[in-house]
Amino acid sequence: MAERGVEVSALPAEVREQLAELDLELSEGDITQKGYEKKRAKLLAPYIIQTQSDFPPPPQFDGQDPGPSTAAAPSNASSSSSSSRHRRTRRPHRSGGTRDERYRSDIHTEAVQAALAKHKEEKMALPMPTKRRSTYVQSPIDNCTPPDSSSSSDDEGGASAGSNEQQQSPDSWMNSSIHGSSTSSSSASSTMSHGESRPPQAPQPQSQHQVPPPHPPPPHSHSQPSALAEAFAHARIVTRTGREPPASALGADGAAQAQARSRGSRVDLPSNVVVRGMSRGQSRSSMMETADVRRVGKGVPVSSRVSTKIQQLLNTLKRPKRPPLSEFFMDDQEEIVEVPRPDPNTPKPEGRQIIPVKGEPLGVVSNWPPALQAALARWGATQGKSPALTALDITGKPLYTLTYGKLWSRSVKLAYTLLNKLGTKNEQILKPGDRVALVYPNSDPGMFWVAFYGCLLAEVIPVPIEVPLSRKDAGSSQVGFLLGSCGVGLALTSEICLKGLPKTPTGEILQFKGWPRLKWVITDSKYLTKPSKDWQPHIPTANTDTAYIEYKASKEGTVMGVAVSKVAMLTHCQALTQACNYCEGETLVNVLDFKKDMGLWHGVLTSVMNRIHTISVPYAVMKACPLSWVQRVHIHKARVALVKCRDLHWAMMSHREQRDISLASLRMLIVADGANPWSVSSCDAFLNVFQAHGLKPEVICPCATSPEAMTVAIRRPGVPGAPLPARAILSMTGLSHGVIRVNTEDKNSALTVQDVGHVMPGALMCIVKPDGPPMLCKTDEIGEIVVNSRAGGNMYYGLSGVTKNTFEVIPVNASGAPIGEIPFVRSGLLGFVGPGSLIFVVGKNEGLLTVSGRRHNADDLVATALAVEPVKTVYRGRIAVFSVTVFYDERIVIVAEQRPDASEEDSFQWMSRVLQAIDSIHQVGLYCLALVPANTLPKTPLGGIHISETKQLFLEGSLHPCNILMCPHTCVTNMPKPRQKQPVGVGPASIMVGNLVAGKRIAQAAGRDLGMIEDQDLVRKHQFLTEALQWRAQTDPDHVLYVLLNAKGVAVCTATCVQLHKRAEKIAAALMERSGINTGENVVLLYPPGIDLIAAFYGCLYAGCIPVTVRPPHPQNLSATLPTVRMIIDVSKAACILTTQVLMKILRSKEAAVSVNIKTWPIIIDTDDLPRKRPPTIYKPPSAEMIAYLDFSVSTTGMLTGVKISHAAVSALCRSIKLQCELYSSRQIAICLDPYCGLGFVLWCLASVYSGHQSILIPPLELESSLSLWLSTLSQYRIRDTFCSYSVMELCTKGLGGQTEILKTRGLNLACVRSCVVVAEERPRLALTQSFSKLFKDLGLSSRAVSTAFGSRVNLAICLQGTTGPDPSTVYVDMKSLRHDRVRLVERGAPQSLPLMESGTILPGVRVIIVNPETRGPLGDSHLGEIWVHSPHTATGYYTIYGEESLQADHFNTKLSFGDPQTLWARTGYLGFVKRTELTDSSGDRHDALFVVGSLDETLELRGLRYHPIDIETSVCRAHRGIGESAVFTWTNLLVVVSELCGSEQDALDLVPLITNVVLEEHHLIVGVVVIVDPGVIPINSRGEKQRMHLRDSFLADQLDPIYVAYNM
Repeated sequence: MAERGVEVSALPAEVREQLAELDLELSEGDITQKGYEKKRAKLLAPYIIQTQSDFPPPPQFDGQDPGPSTAAAPSNASSSSSSSRHRRTRRPHRSGGTRDERYRSDIHTEAVQAALAKHKEEKMALPMPTKRRSTYVQSPIDNCTPPDSSSSSDDEGGASAGSNEQQQSPDSWMNSSIHGSSTSSSSASSTMSHGESRPPQAPQPQSQHQVPPPHPPPPHSHSQPSALAEAFAHARIVTRTGREPPASALGADGAAQAQARSRGSRVDLPSNVVVRGMSRGQSRSSMMETADVRRVGKGVPVSSRVSTKIQQLLNTLKRPKRPPLSEFFMDDQEEIVEVPRPDPNTPKPEGRQIIPVKGEPLGVVSNWPPALQAALARWGATQGKSPALTALDITGKPLYTLTYGKLWSRSVKLAYTLLNKLGTKNEQILKPGDRVALVYPNSDPGMFWVAFYGCLLAEVIPVPIEVPLSRKDAGSSQVGFLLGSCGVGLALTSEICLKGLPKTPTGEILQFKGWPRLKWVITDSKYLTKPSKDWQPHIPTANTDTAYIEYKASKEGTVMGVAVSKVAMLTHCQALTQACNYCEGETLVNVLDFKKDMGLWHGVLTSVMNRIHTISVPYAVMKACPLSWVQRVHIHKARVALVKCRDLHWAMMSHREQRDISLASLRMLIVADGANPWSVSSCDAFLNVFQAHGLKPEVICPCATSPEAMTVAIRRPGVPGAPLPARAILSMTGLSHGVIRVNTEDKNSALTVQDVGHVMPGALMCIVKPDGPPMLCKTDEIGEIVVNSRAGGNMYYGLSGVTKNTFEVIPVNASGAPIGEIPFVRSGLLGFVGPGSLIFVVGKNEGLLTVSGRRHNADDLVATALAVEPVKTVYRGRIAVFSVTVFYDERIVIVAEQRPDASEEDSFQWMSRVLQAIDSIHQVGLYCLALVPANTLPKTPLGGIHISETKQLFLEGSLHPCNILMCPHTCVTNMPKPRQKQPVGVGPASIMVGNLVAGKRIAQAAGRDLGMIEDQDLVRKHQFLTEALQWRAQTDPDHVLYVLLNAKGVAVCTATCVQLHKRAEKIAAALMERSGINTGENVVLLYPPGIDLIAAFYGCLYAGCIPVTVRPPHPQNLSATLPTVRMIIDVSKAACILTTQVLMKILRSKEAAVSVNIKTWPIIIDTDDLPRKRPPTIYKPPSAEMIAYLDFSVSTTGMLTGVKISHAAVSALCRSIKLQCELYSSRQIAICLDPYCGLGFVLWCLASVYSGHQSILIPPLELESSLSLWLSTLSQYRIRDTFCSYSVMELCTKGLGGQTEILKTRGLNLACVRSCVVVAEERPRLALTQSFSKLFKDLGLSSRAVSTAFGSRVNLAICLQGTTGPDPSTVYVDMKSLRHDRVRLVERGAPQSLPLMESGTILPGVRVIIVNPETRGPLGDSHLGEIWVHSPHTATGYYTIYGEESLQADHFNTKLSFGDPQTLWARTGYLGFVKRTELTDSSGDRHDALFVVGSLDETLELRGLRYHPIDIETSVCRAHRGIGESAVFTWTNLLVVVSELCGSEQDALDLVPLITNVVLEEHHLIVGVVVIVDPGVIPINSRGEKQRMHLRDSFLADQLDPIYVAYNM
């Protein structure tokens, strides 16, 4: 490989060796990238041709580079030191960095590179996730390694302390790739809030467009910049010149929100506030709150980083998906999934049905022993001095040799001890046939051999398991399941091993998770008893009793025990002896685990049968000295070696340490994982290197095994000079369809497999379909290998159900008839029989991923991922591939460990290229790619990745990735077809008639009649509230109307009728005195919740002014809250502000001047110390239709709306509430609500004056310092009726839920409460009200007490659960139907069901009807529609400035298009439905319940269906324990989910896949962007409702400072 002026192959041999040594160090992670660069540069320095010493080379897409690193990555190095240039080209052709070299294949690596190169031409830039810098301190290396010289450090210096985030913005690397420029990240844009000033920055070209690249790219660099530029021209990327919009561009509320972080001050923030009825153009655009890009000048810079990335994402998503969606009509009942039509071009098997393949007969040899123990007895007696086993120490030197004599005598001692010395004389613990665990480390084969044969001689059944290292071992509880199912109560171990086991503080051995209680027995010789002269172990002829149990982990992670009978064990040894041609006295080197599989069968059992000398090389020695096994073969002239591919690879990597080794003695090199299709390249490469050392090609013998069928096939040792067996080059596409096709056309997606020899002697084998009934495959079909043989497992011990499906399979032919009587065992291997009855294996059942009906092998995917040059990214090649089932199909997930020194950019590049490679080669989309910090994936005992445990962590959100890329858009292809709305050709009239014919009622309901008032005096008294107050002040002056409590529950202020009247008079007098305030003018009341507010309200009415209540600004958060106050004052054209002294100072303070212009406030009157004056007259309105007050509120969509409430509406509403709640002067109610708008204001200020009851006022803010204030007030005053908001209820539930016992001891009793009404303008929050009821049930709260009210802007109170109506009912509706605007009731617990609670009884005098918002025709009760209301207390209209009549008519005075065209209705803007219940109301009729589903403005129209944000949010909050609150909105048809993370920041990335999964599963929607933020970022208004539009604007303006933003592909 040309190394910029250095021909590596031409270097002296010792330099080449040193370079290779360096590569190894790097790949093993023993040296940092930087150290590697330095040492390498030093080695090469003398040989570099000094051509370019003067100036740095032009940045280019190194044309000569065969490695892929620049294929997708723009050259991002701005330093041009030669060493950093080398990094691009340096790679030798290993797929480096990988310890896991089972998958190495140069051919495959080249195929992957070719596939990537093909992609590169049409490459789309994937938007890189946005990450807050502080979060991922991945490992100490980050902290101590100076920044790599290859990526410029302007950045590190630039975005310094002030910013807590610094990352590549996509614009920069996209542009730099277009221009080939070498500037580093040109806009390390950071989401700071405006308050912080930026540190001065290194001068940097701000916009790539103005700065020409330092040198033009070479004319033939292989990615034409022009082509790229063209690709990006479509991407509509706008490069930002400045880093952040100035605060002025953000608008006051934009800047405000950046500060509004603390939830402490719940803020009403109108988003991009549009006032209803401003100018036509503006209000139109605001009504259409969809995805219009009208954000210019409204606080969102057109090209904020977020919108750039989203644009990128959209461009990526515009690429067509592979499978075309077929036409598909979707009915309600029809299952939702798109059924893929079979592709006519799918390859089908065409061969004849396979005929079972027979192995050669098992020969009968005269001196074969009758049982394996008999062989040991024979050698122990006759060949006692002959060596049986040599164990090595950690350095690879022989530690001890166990002779056959010693092995026999110790095993007999152990057998005697087990049977006679473990209990009392009469009561022995162990009986023959009991199961015993063998717990020995891999470094101590001798102790294991003695224990294993001791158990066989004692006729107890050994169950070898791994040594448990800690309570948290991966899969530890599964091993417990194995021990439990085998009924193990005793464990044998060595003294050293026992000392190393984890202990409790008292020194006992820890009880491992899921394990049965074990008794531990030490088997060291000194603890064993010598048997008496006359004791001999009983050695019966081998029978079908179980000899030993070998553990096996299934795909799901369950560990089962495969029982092997004595006769099967013996027959297997005989078959291996015959197949491998073992001779007495040979030497065998075993590198495998001797506790199971090939290591046990060859290295412990067959070797003893044939008196072979085994040299056991433990894993730990291999790690320290990878060549040790080769040295052992050389020293002992071994005839047979037992290895895995990784051992071949390690030996190859370090073979230069030894010149004089010879492998000529080997007659058989058994490759235990030869069944892994990727083993072929390791075998070839090993042969290549060691042929010079005497290795003969015909000695390499791959084999295929499985715990159930044991050895399935093995290649027999060849004769020198005979032709080597053939290879099969298969098409991966064919394989994915389960058929064998020789790959001809596309060499990129080919798989080369080697045979694993012939079937074992005495066995019969056939291939059956892996799923469904065991039908014989055709000759060109891939299937599962099943074997019939006496030498195989018998059952899963203790699990008879699972056993049947695996060990007793009778294959059937095409017509379904069994082919014979004999049972076969499923091997779990997938393969086929090739020419000459050679067996080929292409994968394992447990690595099978079936996606959309096509089969992929996890190993193949790992191989492809590893071929994408992982050196810079993947730590030691540790990659796990598994599938998770999401939305009716398997989805592929790849998890890899990331090197500690890998940069964010490298990792992202690697991930996006793995996607491309797998897409190209395997034609399958990945669902998720995650990188986790090095060494954090759960390990198997020998250091591999524990796949099932990894999958478990992924699914429960405990994997803690440091990088993640989700690709649901590309791989979820079975989405239902979007709903096409039918054109309204049918008129509403015919729809209605159709409904009636179908027997459906028209959906309408009404409260009871308000009734007439006879007494004229009462009519007069009740016509205007001012008169009611004067009347009360005269007739009952000392009756206390209001009591205000502070945080301690002390009444700080009370008001009797007369006091309230006097205070109102004082204020009226002050207003009338001031010139410039005329009757009918608007006056803003700016007060904290209390009695001053009520007095000021009546003062205004007395003076003939129109009061407008406004929430005062929060003194600690003026910048966020004052602009809203200012806006209401401006919009309402207030002539004057009434307020307290404290607030008046705040309004005029310097702090206020920062946010608003304080010089233009209207007149401010401080009402604290007014003189005692009475107004000359008390104003009486000429008609009840005059406006009484204005009610301003910010809706959840961020719209500020003021409505006019007339005097008639006020008295009608108060009368309605009085009737519903049975309020009269002897009653007391407690109110814990904000008194500024809606029903909260009515209850706080109006109802008591009208009905005369006493109101106990509890400002909700006080609860933050004293949580139990509200509940203790209810208990202390024995309140029967109370009103609160959801935020209050939530505070109590979260804060006091765990303290009910303490509250009980304080004597808190809620048995008095008969109705607790939550006042809201939204769907009832059932989960919250239910948990509140359950939590406080112990304090006597009745389960029937909690209910909800419902109001809207057009009518402040539509429903209110009073004392008379039936209890609120709950129904379960089908969510799928609801998305189609239909209501279908289902049973509780039905899948996809949504519980909804009635919103309270409809108030007297109120009528509601459900209307189709498009056609305006009435709907049947099985439809979801807009709730329209008709009642005497409906507001008169929006408070407009220019008289927006059309809006007025549309919302307040609208008529049905059909049915009852006379009545005037008001549109609430909420969707709901009416259902007739089984309950009866006070009049004896069946009760009609109104169910509110959600605000029409907030619904999301996606895929032609209607979604309610709250439903998606509920699912999201359930997805992971770390999600506190979440909010969703759409942006350019992408669904954006914002979630607050309550846990630690390392959980942030765990949420991304879980959120994507849950939304896909439950709502059939693909999430476009997942944003993880800190708690309290989602804005919530005073009523506890989320302000999603506001959140959307902040997100798009880049003001959220998110922890992580993931753009799903």
